[in-house]
Amino acid sequence: MKYFYSAAIWIYGLGILAASFFNPKARLWIQGRKNIFRQIGDTVKNERVIWVHAASLGEFEQGRPVMEEIRHRHPQSKILLTFFSPSGYEIRKNYSGADYVFYLPLDTKNNAIRFISLVKPSMAIFVKYEFWFHYLNQLHKARIPVYLISGIFRPSQIFFRPYGKWFRNMLRFFNHLFVQNEESVSLLKGIAVMHVTLAGDTRFDRVRQISASTREIPLAARFKGGSIGIVAGSTWPGDENFLINFINSCDEPVTLIIAPHEIHEEHIRRIIQQLKKPFLRYSEATDANVTDKRILVVDNIGLLSSLYRYGDIAYIGGGFGKGIHNILEAATFGLPILFGPNYSKFSEAVELIRLGGAVSFTRIEELQSHLNRWISDRTDRLKAGEVSKEYVHRKAGATSVIVDFLFSGNGNS
Repeated sequence: MKYFYSAAIWIYGLGILAASFFNPKARLWIQGRKNIFRQIGDTVKNERVIWVHAASLGEFEQGRPVMEEIRHRHPQSKILLTFFSPSGYEIRKNYSGADYVFYLPLDTKNNAIRFISLVKPSMAIFVKYEFWFHYLNQLHKARIPVYLISGIFRPSQIFFRPYGKWFRNMLRFFNHLFVQNEESVSLLKGIAVMHVTLAGDTRFDRVRQISASTREIPLAARFKGGSIGIVAGSTWPGDENFLINFINSCDEPVTLIIAPHEIHEEHIRRIIQQLKKPFLRYSEATDANVTDKRILVVDNIGLLSSLYRYGDIAYIGGGFGKGIHNILEAATFGLPILFGPNYSKFSEAVELIRLGGAVSFTRIEELQSHLNRWISDRTDRLKAGEVSKEYVHRKAGATSVIVDFLFSGNGNS
């Protein structure tokens, strides 16, 4: 099985190389790994290095509170952060919480040996889903402690299939696995993986940090004024069709801040061409021209997590595509939350619907019903928002559980 895995990795790398001639993301993937070992050798010093690996941006956000807590408690340690995907690396390559940030070289045996010999990590932390055989195997052989944080396991994963023995053995390379829910604990123990702790999801700690340190955006406050404000984050065309239909026909004094997932010019133009109410691009907003508008289209990045504080209701995009985006950034500000039907893989969405802090919809009539209810019924709106806020508060704390363990005798560090 090891040889099939290694062959699949080589084929994957060749496929990315071929795609790089016409796909910008694949091109970044290839270019970012050019001379990667020389970069690492020239940069990383022979110090106590803690290696944290995240697949992409979402996993980075889960690893971030752990990195920052390690930095706070052990400032003498150096943190090396690696990404698999350009969508994580390109956005966070200048992240100040890490001393070194690189792409992860492809998971071949030689690459893993070379990377570990250069970095010499004192421990390795993998976030959520990353199971790279050669890296895990070489870390295990070198007796370097390795941990999984914010892990989540489902019955459909190959580890729990009759033919998944080789992959199950990879889990034993980890010194400890910190998982998000009871189902993950039960599944792992069912295959005799006992070195597991239910710690929770570090994203809850991250979003609480965001809400405590969020920056003020005076233009957003001025735009909202005294109206009921809807903040729609990480939207896709499927979401925008519903939202624009609603706001175009809404006679109530409601404002909409829409922050699409993709902000390239073609997408922004597509949005504004459908708007029938007074609108403004964020990049063109001023104190003088923002107050008489009903819709603010955010055409830059980095604002969304702070914009939620200026909302009364949150709409989270992605529910008509591969799955919803982060709902916790809105929940931590005490907003009732609305999203499309593709949310079943996100336990926080399932739980918030059950508790009454969120709702889902599939048809425009359902969207209108939910929004009109929250717009007109302040008590109901505030009650749902309080459920969301309390949920985040109650679920926080995974970071301390993990870092306490890593630097205790149990962590073998």
